[in-house]
This record gives sequence, C-alpha cells and structure tokens, in this order.
Amino acid sequence: MTVYETERLVVRLWTGAQDDLDRMTDIYTRQEVTRWLPPFDGFDAAKAVENWRALHERDRSYGSWAVQVRATGAVAGTVLFRPIPGGGGEVEVGWHLHPDSWGNGYATEAARGAVRRGFAAGLPEVYALTMPGNEASMAVCRRLGMSHLGRTRRFFDLEAELFRLPADALGAPDASDAGTARDA
Repeated sequence: MTVYETERLVVRLWTGAQDDLDRMTDIYTRQEVTRWLPPFDGFDAAKAVENWRALHERDRSYGSWAVQVRATGAVAGTVLFRPIPGGGGEVEVGWHLHPDSWGNGYATEAARGAVRRGFAAGLPEVYALTMPGNEASMAVCRRLGMSHLGRTRRFFDLEAELFRLPADALGAPDASDAGTARDA
C-alpha cells in the first residue's frame, strides 16, 4: 500500500513478502546502520513489519515505511514519522537507509515528503534525533531546514542531537531534493 510518493520515490508499507523481509534484515543487521540507532537485541523483520503496520493502522499519519526507488523498484530503506517514544507528543521524522543507497538524496526526499504530509494534516512542528557524530543525518536535517537545538538525553535515555522544524519554516525543495510529496 502506497503512503505517499515523491518524484523519485514511492513510500509504502513494508510487507511480509520475503524480498521485503530480506531487505529489512540486511539493513537492520549492518553495523554501519545500527551504530547510529538506539541499541536493540537482535532484529526480527516479520515482527517489525507487524509493529510498523499496527502503528500505521492506529493512525495513518504515522509509520515506518519502505522507501522504494521508482526507477529501479529497489528498496533504499525506511523513513519513519511517529510520536517520539517517551516524549510528550513531539513527532519525529527519521530515516534508515541501506549503505548501497547512501549519497543519492533519498533520505532528504523521503523525509521532506513525510514532513510535508504531516504539515498538510495540521502538525505544527516536527523533530529529528540523530546520534552525536552522525554527520550525514545532521546534513539531512540541515537540508530540510531544521534548526539544531543542541544535545539532549530526554529521549531513549541516550545522548542525541535534537533538531526542530516548524510548519511555517519548510522551504521549497532545494537542489538536493528531487521532488515534493504527492499523497497516493
């Protein structure tokens, strides 16, 4: 099921199909990806699909969705848009891409689509959390026009860099953003 589309991407629900499960497992068991995520014990792709579908079904505004490249059909990774666990209602945008998809602007494009979708639904602001030292993700935040609020330990009981974007500050797409979101 398609959640939204951008010029180059189809953002859709992850499925229980073996190719989706294999790709998720490949992404979420790679040290170069997991080093930037809160610690977790093991990864069960089928359970993740179940949990992420449940989140989306409770409120279709939120989810952790597959980012599929329109031209190739390959899944680049995940974009998430959800209330921050343990927060006070703040909504975060995030991205976890396979290393073979890094450097193509997919994280910025998918995140911008999720943020635009949230703002169109009336959300007043969106946050992003990155691990200290994750320069690539902090660059995505800057390309989105987010303001750096500094370090915090408020969420996940981990030190993180906190970024914020108010709805009225989302600018037009820039050269690193290949499209705008179109709800499907």
